[in-house]
Amino acid sequence: MAHLFLLSAAGLLLSVSAQPAPSVQADISAAIKNAANATTLDYTAFVNPFIGTDNFGDVCPGASIPFGMVKFSTDLTGYAPAGYITDPTQFIRGLSPLHDSGTGSSLGTYGNFEIMPLLCPNGFDTCTTSLARRQRLRKLNTDLASPGYFAQTLNNNIKMEATATRRAGLERFTFPQGSKPYFVLDLANDLPNSFAGGSMDIDAEKGRITIGGRWGSSFGPGRFSYQAFACYDLLDGGKQKLSEYGVWTADNFGLDAKGLGQTHLNLTLNLIGGVYQSGALFSFDNTPAQVNLRVGVSFVSTDQACANAESEVGSSSFEDIHEAAKALWNEKLSKIEIDVPNTPENVTEMLYSSLYRAALTPNNATGETQGLFADTSSFYFDSLYCSWDTFRTFYPLMSLHSPVEFAQIVDSYIDGWRKNGWMPECRANNLPGWTQGGSSADVIVGHFATHYHNEAAALGIDLQELYSAAWTDAEVNPPEWNIQGRQSNVYNQYGYVPFAVLDVSSTGRQTREGSRTLEYAFEDFAIRQIAQLLGKTDDVELFTNRSLNYRNVWDPSVVSDDFHGFSQKRYANGKFNFTDPKHCSPVDTKTTECSLQGDNTNGFYESSSWEYSWFAPHDTAHLIELMGGNDTFIKRLDHFFSAGFYQAGNEPSFQTPVGYHYANRPAQSVDRVRRVVFENFDITAAGLPGNDDQAAMASLLSFHLLGLYPVPSTTQYLVLSPFTPKYTIHNSYLGTSTTVTTVGFDGKSVQKVIPAGTKAYVANVTVNGVPTASRCHFDFFDVFRLGGNVTITLTSDKTEANDCLGALPESLSTGGFASAR
Repeated sequence: MAHLFLLSAAGLLLSVSAQPAPSVQADISAAIKNAANATTLDYTAFVNPFIGTDNFGDVCPGASIPFGMVKFSTDLTGYAPAGYITDPTQFIRGLSPLHDSGTGSSLGTYGNFEIMPLLCPNGFDTCTTSLARRQRLRKLNTDLASPGYFAQTLNNNIKMEATATRRAGLERFTFPQGSKPYFVLDLANDLPNSFAGGSMDIDAEKGRITIGGRWGSSFGPGRFSYQAFACYDLLDGGKQKLSEYGVWTADNFGLDAKGLGQTHLNLTLNLIGGVYQSGALFSFDNTPAQVNLRVGVSFVSTDQACANAESEVGSSSFEDIHEAAKALWNEKLSKIEIDVPNTPENVTEMLYSSLYRAALTPNNATGETQGLFADTSSFYFDSLYCSWDTFRTFYPLMSLHSPVEFAQIVDSYIDGWRKNGWMPECRANNLPGWTQGGSSADVIVGHFATHYHNEAAALGIDLQELYSAAWTDAEVNPPEWNIQGRQSNVYNQYGYVPFAVLDVSSTGRQTREGSRTLEYAFEDFAIRQIAQLLGKTDDVELFTNRSLNYRNVWDPSVVSDDFHGFSQKRYANGKFNFTDPKHCSPVDTKTTECSLQGDNTNGFYESSSWEYSWFAPHDTAHLIELMGGNDTFIKRLDHFFSAGFYQAGNEPSFQTPVGYHYANRPAQSVDRVRRVVFENFDITAAGLPGNDDQAAMASLLSFHLLGLYPVPSTTQYLVLSPFTPKYTIHNSYLGTSTTVTTVGFDGKSVQKVIPAGTKAYVANVTVNGVPTASRCHFDFFDVFRLGGNVTITLTSDKTEANDCLGALPESLSTGGFASAR
């Protein structure tokens, strides 16, 4: 979940919140109602960017384009990793161009180059420049956002707006009539307070301010730092004229120094510590009511930051850039078209808001590389953190409609192996971040390979190279596996990650032995899938056997709530080390750590054994045997939810609501998914069950609403009951469109508890008129690869529908995944 060092396992507390401007929801509702009469749909009108900006959702509602490097948003005080939060008691520090969305680093990420509009009625020397003195509350109910646009008004009636390109954008400020516009621009401040030195220059003649420096990681080793640069053009093509300009430095203990007319700051890291604030201060002549600023950013140089602004924005107006961003979002959102007039309004809003967030990240920083990746010829994506969050649903959703972007991101993963020896696991701020599960990139590239091996070369991916990158993760132990690769030496030796083992050749935090074993095993399955595609029979056997290592941490003697058998960490001598399976669950009353901390003795990452013991997506059939057979498995699954062990906002729980499919009880999966959706998701700012986790929650919700669930690194999709009567998924690269029609759809079924007698359960499934071999699942190559029509016919007879009427979803132990498609 990446809630590092912040949230306890006991659950999440709701914050005090203020909703965005009432017009946001009113406009969305009106757009949905008017869709029936529209000749062309504006899909951006169905998006609510504020979903997830409360309840620790960590969503950035800022102005961006799909996978844009910039996300213009305000930065607020308090817990605000994405900059913005809805809490009306928190203060606005400024507007900045760099943010991540849906990440749980408690320090926050980016927030560089904040600018804050000021009213200084007594002149330059009286302006409030420091963070503590300049911050202001918002004017309530004025927050606005839509794809490509963000606005917020301060309580002194200064309105701030922004729109974006990939690496640049425009900021627009409207001041009260008759007031003189002042601005304070930061050199040193960022959200995690990690400034490590930099410089700023003011060119008054050009009306340009350039900034560059180094800052620290938000979710990785503190000794690492990255470089970033910005270019602010102030004159709006000659329409605006500077009045005063200069520099300032400040702290929280009395320093408030300003240098009118000075044009240069060159500051190094403040080794003694503390907050050292600095930047530019400037004003405009003629008291214009509106000020436009052009902003470019870069991770290479100030020259490139200026070039990005010139090439991507140029002399375009705010409206021009906004419309261009909106067009890009419509192109992306229309990849999935639903029957809007006949779909419940909240479903439409939840789906398109989720699809929007699923294209906010990772950030396409191609051409903006530094360090080992400087001048790479490959695509480069930042903010991959964390692959453990995204392999389950984020990339499978992308695989259905956007293989070009998927291939670009896979190329970026492979390039990590080329340049650094291992694929990145949790890249953040252009730096290695903390590993959570293992080498989850293996599952991501494996999912791409299983879906697009026929098109890989045309998409720029060498499958042999892809395989070599994944193989290295499994076979080559990095000297330090906290940030890349795995502790593969001891795992491969013992068949599990031993607790308290002597490791003389590599370094890493010796925790999470149970969950790392489970994750390594599934990653081995992903590598097995790639080997199978390439005809590497010896490796298929090797990695098939290793993928069964999840069994080696199964302790049948552990009993909890009368259920027998749980995953446990284990010593090198084979003895199990008991951990209460409830520990680190939402009902746990202990206070010890459950995340990456050194005193996490639980054996699992941000999860309980009750939660992680379900994790064998490639071999659930054998897991059912370990748990005592079908009936016990179903009872145990029911108890998992009713006892409060399930965590909707935690990735290891993602597959559990559809686990009934594997026990041949698909109607119970339908019931459970309805409950999960309506107990955990809605269209308010608090409408996510915690951190969006780089759109892991967004993509999970999207699959639930579409009535599907993916099995990562395979081409199998479990079939459930859609929340909409009809939708079409377009794959422009393949030139296919797949329309799913839900025959018998009843809007009354779209609620937490399906009313008796309501059609909601799957009676049969046909693909292009041919009944599927099972009504529980189908294959990508039979459906989305070919395109055409899928018909899901519903029934109200839950008993009749509670059977797959054919093959169960595949598992290795029952002969599944025997051949590549």
